[in-house]
Amino acid sequence: MAAATDRTTGRRLPWARTVFWLYIVTLMLPLLWMFGMSIRPNEDILGSFSLIPQRVTFDNYVTFFTDSSWYSSYLNSIIYTSLNAVMSLIVALPAAYAFSRFRFAGDKHLFFWLLTNRMAPPAVFLLPFFQIYQSVGLFDTHLGVAIAHMLFNVPLAVWILEGFMSGIPREIDETAAIDGYSLPRFFVRIFLPMIRSAIGVTLFFCFMFSWVELLIARTITSVDAKPIAATMTRTVSAAGVDWALLATAGVLTIVPGAIVIWFVRNYIAKGFTMGRV
Repeated sequence: MAAATDRTTGRRLPWARTVFWLYIVTLMLPLLWMFGMSIRPNEDILGSFSLIPQRVTFDNYVTFFTDSSWYSSYLNSIIYTSLNAVMSLIVALPAAYAFSRFRFAGDKHLFFWLLTNRMAPPAVFLLPFFQIYQSVGLFDTHLGVAIAHMLFNVPLAVWILEGFMSGIPREIDETAAIDGYSLPRFFVRIFLPMIRSAIGVTLFFCFMFSWVELLIARTITSVDAKPIAATMTRTVSAAGVDWALLATAGVLTIVPGAIVIWFVRNYIAKGFTMGRV
């Protein structure tokens, strides 16, 4: 890797490479440490401190994928998180287009109200969600968790998408109308391909915020839709903490987010230079 240079002056910055690798090592060290713990027996973790595992075992991963309570909660989190991301995007797309293209009474106040839902702490909504879900039969369901997470993901999605849409000239809409396109056809055939970056960025953030949220998901679930983060508390027992199994669960919970980042990595890069990301 060539030495970095200052774009304004053209001077070489030999220390930039050192800073870069120091940042990478600092960033990766906790992840590598957690992976090292996941391939050790729990006795080795509690017995002595060592950077390199003395004994390597994959029994913790076998336990994770053979114990139904572990892998089922892992699948639960993936299901309701994916469902939430898709549902939030479907709801946010027309709303963001309306905020971007039309002016109506109370539009700024409504937009601000949406953002206040994102800023409110999840604990505020726990009791209403719990009582409503118990009454309508959505308690302990994937759909129920996905709908609950839309409370804070839809405002975020609308905010991101509206910023991208506002950057597209209105003349495109007018030209399509002159050419005979109806609004739904124009939106699907022309407008959506133009905001691919916004859609990728929105799906990423909706997925990640739903994936890491625990308080609401744990309150409105019991068994059938229990998230993986709630199951991770099972590692604490009278015998102590099963650090190896806990580290295994931690490593595996990183995988879905890493996969999502891999697929939308190009869109995320554009998102940081466009819109409101």
